[in-house]
Amino acid sequence: MEKTYQPAEIEPRLYKAWEDSGAFKAGQPDRLAAGAESFCIVIPPPNVTGSLHMGHALNNTLQDILCRFERMRGKDVLWQPGMDHAGIATQMVVERQLAENGEPDRHAMGREAFVERIWKWKHESGGTIINQLKRLGASCDWSRERFTMDEGLSQAVLKVFVELYNEGLIYKDKRLVNWDPVFQTAISDLEVEQKDVDGHMWQFAYPLVDGPVDGIEEIIIATTRPETMLGDGAVAVHPSDERYKNLIGKMVRLPIAERHIPIIADEYPDPEFGSGAVKITGAHDFNDFEVARRNNIPLIPLLDTQARMIVTPENNVPEHYKGLDRFVARELVLKEIKELGFYRGVEDKVIAQPFGDRSGVVIEPMLTDQWYVDAETLAKPAIEAVEQGETKFVPKNWEKTYYEWMRNIQPWCISRQLWWGHQIPAWYGPDEKIFVAYNETDAQAQADKHYGKQVEITRDEDVLDTWFSSGLWAFSTLGWPEKTAELDRYYKTDVLVTGFDIIFFWVARMMMLSLHFMKDKQGKPEVPFHTVYIHALVRDEHGAKMSKSKGNVIDPLHLVEKYGADALRFTLAAMAAQGRDIKLSEQRIEGYRNFATKLWNAARFCDMNECVRQEGFDPAGARQTLNRWIAGDAMATGKAVTLAIEAHRYNEAASALYRFIWNVFCDWYVELMKPLLAGDDEEAKAETRATAAWAMDQILIMLHPFMPFITEELWQRASQGTVADKDMLIMAAWPNYPDMVDNEAREEIEWIIAVITEIRSARAEMNVPAGAKVPLVLVNAGEKPRARAHLHRGLLKRMARLENINFADEPPKGSVQIVMDDALLALPLAGAIDVDAENERLTKEIEKVEKDISGIEAKLANEKFTSRAPEHVVAEQRTRKVAAEETRTKLIEALERLKSVA
Repeated sequence: MEKTYQPAEIEPRLYKAWEDSGAFKAGQPDRLAAGAESFCIVIPPPNVTGSLHMGHALNNTLQDILCRFERMRGKDVLWQPGMDHAGIATQMVVERQLAENGEPDRHAMGREAFVERIWKWKHESGGTIINQLKRLGASCDWSRERFTMDEGLSQAVLKVFVELYNEGLIYKDKRLVNWDPVFQTAISDLEVEQKDVDGHMWQFAYPLVDGPVDGIEEIIIATTRPETMLGDGAVAVHPSDERYKNLIGKMVRLPIAERHIPIIADEYPDPEFGSGAVKITGAHDFNDFEVARRNNIPLIPLLDTQARMIVTPENNVPEHYKGLDRFVARELVLKEIKELGFYRGVEDKVIAQPFGDRSGVVIEPMLTDQWYVDAETLAKPAIEAVEQGETKFVPKNWEKTYYEWMRNIQPWCISRQLWWGHQIPAWYGPDEKIFVAYNETDAQAQADKHYGKQVEITRDEDVLDTWFSSGLWAFSTLGWPEKTAELDRYYKTDVLVTGFDIIFFWVARMMMLSLHFMKDKQGKPEVPFHTVYIHALVRDEHGAKMSKSKGNVIDPLHLVEKYGADALRFTLAAMAAQGRDIKLSEQRIEGYRNFATKLWNAARFCDMNECVRQEGFDPAGARQTLNRWIAGDAMATGKAVTLAIEAHRYNEAASALYRFIWNVFCDWYVELMKPLLAGDDEEAKAETRATAAWAMDQILIMLHPFMPFITEELWQRASQGTVADKDMLIMAAWPNYPDMVDNEAREEIEWIIAVITEIRSARAEMNVPAGAKVPLVLVNAGEKPRARAHLHRGLLKRMARLENINFADEPPKGSVQIVMDDALLALPLAGAIDVDAENERLTKEIEKVEKDISGIEAKLANEKFTSRAPEHVVAEQRTRKVAAEETRTKLIEALERLKSVA
């Protein structure tokens, strides 16, 4: 074997071998013939425009761990891949490309030509992320890759829309939406980024039309958006607010627009905030919209689709505002309010402002005609399914989030003013009557029948929200609406792995739509998956959210090239504790690259020492204590890893693997087996070689779901020759690990390890030169430790650098003493170290560390430092303090030990 592991050479070669062998494919004949249970995961479809980010890396690593694990457990695994057409993102990419090339824009091209251009871009440049997922090791069945705009999925979208419309669950309405003035389309809440910005809260006065009431001449309102006052339809006060009880029903005059609007009573205003009176602009604020609807207040639009002022008889805005940008109109309103004498002051205020995540402009609540899904009706069965345990969330606390969203659900706006996407299958007659149909021929027939003659119909230009098609992903990817064998075999799917930010946008909608359209064999509505695993965020090493503006984005592909995919995968799994965000540092990934190197070196040691796989070898028959110990620990680790993966505790599985591979097998078993391999007992040698090879196989099997590349490479090298596809590690059987811990062997080997560890620690504390051999005296040792010390005398002397081992009733003078459960270890060190010099060294080190602690404590006591320094800097100081205190404790203990030597 080569001295070093080279992931850059090995990983692409092995991935190709897996793909060529068909290992990723579902429905393999041998598994079907054996009656294998199915296991299905649908990938959260990445955008066709996307590139792999750290969230993708975590999400797909966890999915791949599950799929490789269940594949090895003999199941018929389908990891269903595919991509989302990503309406606004894809349209933006192609529009930008046209502009950069100096080509005509989409309006000049026309819809059909522009959509063709997007398809061309998709075939040439889309789907970069698929190859990036392959580089990570994702074992999807790529032969079944789907796209939300492919023909089959488009048929599913069409059927769902038409059926929901015919059932009255899809309808058209005029409501407020998030409007992006750059792209001139409605966008989802997920595409809106809330940012805290420095703003202002202005106060204006609206005079009472009929003069003072109870001495009140005017109502003071406050606003962060002065331009919207021109669209006010009312002023609201709380019904319990005594100040205004006699004003309810009165009218105020709206300055500039010169309209009279009523004072109404509503629960929405907070009497304790400001004046307690709130302006109601129902056409440009989500909260105001609800108040206006409750109180039958007119909705008065002020802006066009580009967020420029409009002048209408309803809003009575002066003509000189027409066509002004909303922010220019803001300055004009402030100027004119001041001139009219209705300005009552301003205060600086940090406000949360909505921005389009792609356009970067302030999003405008806009009153528009859009298509909606009656989400409230569809949500009821989806809530009930989780309540009854048909679908479980892991961690369970996310069920609360799901319930909160679902029980307060609003109508779902599913139309977008774009050209790329599923065009809404609705046509309009001459009087705007709607005809929804599977195709234009059917719509024409409906229209002709309705009007009693042939009429011209025009198709709705809008497309559907991307989340509408991805909401069907769990069943449309399996062939629905056709009754396919895949649908019958793999639906419902098993586990959905996703982030918390799309529980509402994707998980909830898949639940709603799947329950509505999918039925089990008894005709009962069927959930899309039995488990939803919600993983946390990947943050930077200081716990800050990654963002381009902060410059702290970590590129997973860069890490894969530098350290290998296995190191990144294991890092993410090891840190994926339920409910806890991952603080990712490059040092951790480097550390797990070293873990891979450690495993490689252990495999080289086994190879060089002829530890070869023995067919039919049963570790239960091992006679050597060391071999019985390692076999039992391997079995216990296998059981722990199995249970942890089943419970989605990936970090616990990784921790168990790391402990066994590094701390047990590499650090101790490899060292402890060397005397056996160098001895004269041929039977012991043969058993140890076979046991080492068996234990290495267990390591490769257990570690494979987490680090598939290095484990496959070592497995194939251990196979000594060309490996048939069926004999690849990816297709190997996951053992059913029995309880095989030999307590007697475990106690004996753990005693040896403890003695060596304690002696090494004491030598290091006392600064004993590495080459110096010291005597060991076991004081008041019982029969068992005496026997162990005799039996393993050579091993202990070699590994603890001992001159000899003796027994006594009292510890020799000038010895360091180590208390163990069944004996006292004494190390006479007087001749091995300069006690006075060591005393001086330890005293100085204690003084230095105490000075460091005092400095850190002073910093942390400084309110200016703790309030102004970045959070991670303060946290780093606290961590340094804890580490320094631990060092001080160890130094003091060492000084106390030294006294016994003197």
